[in-house]
Amino acid sequence: MTTLSPTSIRGLTRENLRTPLVQISLDLTNNTEALRTAAIAVEAGADWIEVGTPLVLAEGLHAVRALRAEFPAHPIIVDLKTMDGGYLEAEMMGDAGADAVIVMGQAHDATIERVIEAGDRFGMLVMGDDLGARDRVAECARLERLGVGMVIHHIGYDHRNANPQLGLTPLTDLPAIVAATTVPVQAVGGLSIDQAVSCPGLGAPVVVFGAPLAIDGESFTAASDNLLPILTEACARVHAAEIRYPG
Repeated sequence: MTTLSPTSIRGLTRENLRTPLVQISLDLTNNTEALRTAAIAVEAGADWIEVGTPLVLAEGLHAVRALRAEFPAHPIIVDLKTMDGGYLEAEMMGDAGADAVIVMGQAHDATIERVIEAGDRFGMLVMGDDLGARDRVAECARLERLGVGMVIHHIGYDHRNANPQLGLTPLTDLPAIVAATTVPVQAVGGLSIDQAVSCPGLGAPVVVFGAPLAIDGESFTAASDNLLPILTEACARVHAAEIRYPG
């Protein structure tokens, strides 16, 4: 398995990403649980570590610095969900050691451009999230035109839970989004392990696992004791998968 290092994550392209990667989403609310869960994930074979939005809100820069110090060889992704003040938010995370930050497609063009400016300064990958877009395919194409290095096709937690009868899943529009863009694509939002493992075959080679984290109502808690074997198997399946792009 070949994993892009933190120093090369900004240069991620479809061409140089030949082996699927696993990103563990730390949607937790304190550094103790986050560091413990990240250590299990790294032992299991996870390639990237995401500071999820709940952890950003609870621990902020302290979480980024703690994970950077503990896992110097693993890219740190910060899910800021930036909507305004783009340069400052990205600058703060870049200065703390982040390798990538996430800006929302629903933000103004100027905000996305300012996040990209900070990404240029700190050598960070900028990921654009299409959450809430009416036309998700057009939104992802717009994000690429503005200069993001990866697009995230995202069906939100509240949206899914408010409409269970619709069976909402990012897999529905994923092939069209991959076909409409040339940067790497990531799909997130309520995927089972089997569905997540299928993403590289649909052209989305950076697979996010949030499933090992238990959500109890509105509370985000650390994973159960059987996380290591479950995640080890899931990582192995992703790394063995074939990346397939349309055309």
